[in-house]
Amino acid sequence: MAKNLVIVESPSKSKTIEKYLGSDYKVVSSKGHIRDLATTGKYGLGVDLENGFEPNYIPIKGKGSTIKELKKDVKDSEIVYLASDPDREGEAIAWHLKDALGIKDKGYKRVLFNEITHDKVIEAINKPTVIDDNLVKSQETRRILDRIIGFRLSKLLQSKIGAKSAGRVQSVALKLIVDKEREIEAFNPEEYWTITAIFKECEANLFKYKKEDIELKCESDANEVLKQIDDNYIVESVDKKEKAKKSKFPFITSTLQQEASTKLGFPAKKTMSIAQKLYEGIDLGSETVGLITYMRTDSIRLSDDFTTPARKYIEQNYGKDYVGYIKKSKKTENVQDAHEAIRPTSILREPLKVKEHLTADEFKLYSLIYKRTLASLMADAKVNQTTIIFDNNDYKFKTTGQTLIFDGYLKVYKDYEDSEDKILPDIKEQDELIAKDVESKQHFTKPPARYTEAKLIKEMEELGIGRPSTYAKTIDTLKERNYVEIVEKKFKPTEIGIDTTDKLQEFFSDLINVEYTREMEEDLDKVAEGKAIWNKVLEDFYKLFEPRVENAFSDMEKKSPVETGEKCPECGSPLVIRSGRYGEFVACSNYPECKHIKKEEKEETIVMDCPLCDGKIIEKKTRRGKIFYGCNNFPKCKFASWDKPVEGTCPDCGKHLVEKNGKIKCSECAYEK
Repeated sequence: MAKNLVIVESPSKSKTIEKYLGSDYKVVSSKGHIRDLATTGKYGLGVDLENGFEPNYIPIKGKGSTIKELKKDVKDSEIVYLASDPDREGEAIAWHLKDALGIKDKGYKRVLFNEITHDKVIEAINKPTVIDDNLVKSQETRRILDRIIGFRLSKLLQSKIGAKSAGRVQSVALKLIVDKEREIEAFNPEEYWTITAIFKECEANLFKYKKEDIELKCESDANEVLKQIDDNYIVESVDKKEKAKKSKFPFITSTLQQEASTKLGFPAKKTMSIAQKLYEGIDLGSETVGLITYMRTDSIRLSDDFTTPARKYIEQNYGKDYVGYIKKSKKTENVQDAHEAIRPTSILREPLKVKEHLTADEFKLYSLIYKRTLASLMADAKVNQTTIIFDNNDYKFKTTGQTLIFDGYLKVYKDYEDSEDKILPDIKEQDELIAKDVESKQHFTKPPARYTEAKLIKEMEELGIGRPSTYAKTIDTLKERNYVEIVEKKFKPTEIGIDTTDKLQEFFSDLINVEYTREMEEDLDKVAEGKAIWNKVLEDFYKLFEPRVENAFSDMEKKSPVETGEKCPECGSPLVIRSGRYGEFVACSNYPECKHIKKEEKEETIVMDCPLCDGKIIEKKTRRGKIFYGCNNFPKCKFASWDKPVEGTCPDCGKHLVEKNGKIKCSECAYEK
């Protein structure tokens, strides 16, 4: 009989923790949530709308055997440690486990593993707490809100315009993308000109006439200036200043997603998936240990347990001059300040020391986290910044440059930041320079740029929309629903995405907007802090929301399907384009009386000869539209690959080669070229 039972979310985490705790503990996994809202009751919400929004929870499909096994483990144990993830979602999972498994108040303890290392796991076990009911209610309120909005608006949009879904945060994020596209469409480029003086030593740009800023709106403006200036330029001023270049704070969830997107090219979903693995534990041969702290956090705080050895490490490896100071944020920290920033669990686990135990992408993300944390504790870099202003008949030209005089934190973080020296000539005031040439150029103002994934995440965080831990899922949903397409790594709304936003704004503009969504997040925070009553928040929302839904069902115009110009071969009715779960398809307009669907004629893209048989490797798509490569002799030949196969075999193991991230790699071993 196991004396102590520990329940965590992840199976991989359970193995790591069980090694730390020893034979007196049995560590098992719930594999995430075990229950969710039912789809019964009014509108299928699983919520009693007339009686205080009481939720009706049922086991998640496929979790029956897990619950049965957990109940047996609980029965065989004296005390149960509920060790789901240390955030609101994890707190709710702990409560669901306690409730569903029939664990009494005296029979459990709540433990929080902010990092999966031996000492911190033992410390958490020895300092247990209880389930925070306020956090549970906050998560429960969020879940009910999302269920009501999601179910009611999705059904409305599906029936009216064929859109697939709507959501409290998802629809506001989509509105940001659509609004940006409208700004771009409405943009009128304006002409302007620049004049550059080109010297042997440097170049300088016209920026003032006497003391006034100058604008050249057309070629005649530029030509007028060219008539007034000659080849001789007097150095009016030389301004040299030493400036500090400060390192950034250590990562929080949103900044990690942004930096991994811009520096590594990782989508937010990929970043969070890799970070989860680094947190849960990596087998290093001599031990299995979490390499980073918990990756869902809003705090930039670093504990003394980490900063003290880290500062000593900096001094020993780089010198005293490189030891910096602990950065303080002006931002008011929220309830998740119980967590630290995302950091390595030990400063001694340098990326190169653990590289052999990581995949290429795990190594890239761990290196980024490690170096960002280390850099945040290092001294500022110092640069000499020089500004030279030239005068030519009262027309002022300016050039700037800088040289690095102390690299500071850039010693470790230079690969992730631009820091190029631009050296200017050693000249003094009143020196005279002669221009080799003067160049005038025509330009046009550019429209605002579409959102990249990193910029959308930054915008959502600054506007207070949703929670950083949900950004990856939100963005993924917009892609899956075909509301956006990726053009040059930027989000462009599709026609159905624009239609969805327009219809929601027509009927729900006071609810589906940045301000209301931010206020709702603040209300959820108040519930978490015990400053607001959860079902009162829901009641106030529902009184506004439901009348608008009913009005929209009544008044929203239904979009007619587009006719293809063909007739149904079975009943003669027009064929139309419809939207389904897996994209658009052509079907009879007389549905449901006639259920004819036109079979899509697929044009095969042949990639190469099959390496396993005499067939051809062709490009295929899954039901969800994801591209893969398979043999046209399937099912006789089972060849399949997510990566594009290329001609030739691996010189090391003889297996077929694939193209991945611009490189030729072996499909089986580590060979690449």
